[in-house]
Amino acid sequence: MLYYQHLTSFWIDLIVFIVGLCIGSFLNVVIVRLPKKESIISPGSKCPKCGHRLRWWENIPLISFIILKGRCSKCSEPISIQYPIVELITAILSVCLWLKYHFNIYMFLGYLYFVCSLIAIFFIDLKHHIIPDVISLPGIVIGILMFAVVQGLSPKESLIGAVVGAGIFELIRLGYFFVTKREGMGFGDVKLMGMIGAFLGWLYIPIVIFFSALIGTIYAFLLMFLNKAKRDTRIPYGPFLAIAALIALFFGPQILAFYRDLMFGRWF
Repeated sequence: MLYYQHLTSFWIDLIVFIVGLCIGSFLNVVIVRLPKKESIISPGSKCPKCGHRLRWWENIPLISFIILKGRCSKCSEPISIQYPIVELITAILSVCLWLKYHFNIYMFLGYLYFVCSLIAIFFIDLKHHIIPDVISLPGIVIGILMFAVVQGLSPKESLIGAVVGAGIFELIRLGYFFVTKREGMGFGDVKLMGMIGAFLGWLYIPIVIFFSALIGTIYAFLLMFLNKAKRDTRIPYGPFLAIAALIALFFGPQILAFYRDLMFGRWF
């Protein structure tokens, strides 16, 4: 009986992984076309170099990249490594979400939307320095609905999270501009933080702020160390927020428990 349960669990996890690969393939379309304001539905996928329309076997997530050895079958130009990376990351995180929320399919689907949004934002902002409103603004609404409908909780915590998250970053953005007379943070980061706060609630906002600042600082110093950036080089902040939000989503309770024990354990 136990063996049967393990075997069933393995196949379910495998199905989730394969579905995650397919979702990642769609996210690649979003990442490439959304900044160009092109349709994400039609036309079908094609080589960005020669325009070759991909046949079905050239469009299998991850597998086609391996079969084609990372090159277009017609012009032999290299295919961006972004495609298999996005597919693999989406598949792995899909399985992680399933293991965490398999007891509630609606929570799994809701947070899957959140994770996919973060993946798309990470790569779009990294390359184009923009965070599309079409991703972040609906995400705020869906995050609030997640609290109210799916989890059966008061939407108050989600609303406070959205307002506090966006409010803190708007104050930072305005404060930086007031002091330096330069734009240091885009309004897209403010709306993204609103979406993150809506999905995670106000309690996890400090975790997201701390880890995004930590990762961003390490990345900036690394670029300067490698002579690939200067002090005034603009670095998109959305990718760091996305990574920090994933850390809070998967490890938030443990981080809060560690902080509580660190600060108050000796008195309780």
